[in-house]
Amino acid sequence: MNHNASLPAPHRRTRRIVLLSLAVLGTASALFVVRGPLMMSAPRCMAGRWHGCFDTFNGVVLMTLVALPLAALVVWALARRRRAAGVTSAWRMSLAEVGMVHGTVPFVWMTMMPGAGAGIIPGRVSLVPLRDLITMGPLGIVGNLLVFAALGFFAPMRFAALASVPRILALGAGCSVLVEAAQYVLRLDRVSSVDDVLVNAAGAVLAALASRRWWRTTAAAPPERPRPALAPAG
Repeated sequence: MNHNASLPAPHRRTRRIVLLSLAVLGTASALFVVRGPLMMSAPRCMAGRWHGCFDTFNGVVLMTLVALPLAALVVWALARRRRAAGVTSAWRMSLAEVGMVHGTVPFVWMTMMPGAGAGIIPGRVSLVPLRDLITMGPLGIVGNLLVFAALGFFAPMRFAALASVPRILALGAGCSVLVEAAQYVLRLDRVSSVDDVLVNAAGAVLAALASRRWWRTTAAAPPERPRPALAPAG
């Protein structure tokens, strides 16, 4: 039995307000904690300088936050266009598409940033599982979990063919292998590690499980098709 459906409407509304308030409070707290590092990159980012903005973690995070209103505008435009075409799940599809891109590209960008010895130090590979987890540290593990988290969260909501845990695991692992291979081929002074692949894929799966309530509905429903236009009478 669906517990949410058994609740009265006022209680469901109150529960949603509480959850939304907690999400806003958590986001505001996180921004308050990282406000110092982000503001250090703000002058260079606002001036459009590459060095000190787009080649630093703080600068990329700052520009990702600044681009949030633009991402919301794109979601609105796509949803409005789909609703005009008769697609019933227009908002979900649009949010999933923009969320995949906006939540994944910045993290991939950060993983592809070259180190100090880029182009000089040969590529390094670590194929022993769990050996690099010790050197990652808590912050490194969390960062690796987030690389493909948005992809794992939104992809099964958008594509019914990906609405299963094994497929999201394969998607996360495949994308991570491509990133690690690119780091090695481009000699970015980074270690291409099997642990990075494992943690990236685990992050995608955990995010997919968090959105399972919505993508299970997508997988069970038939593909959305625009409603046919009615022919004029006579």
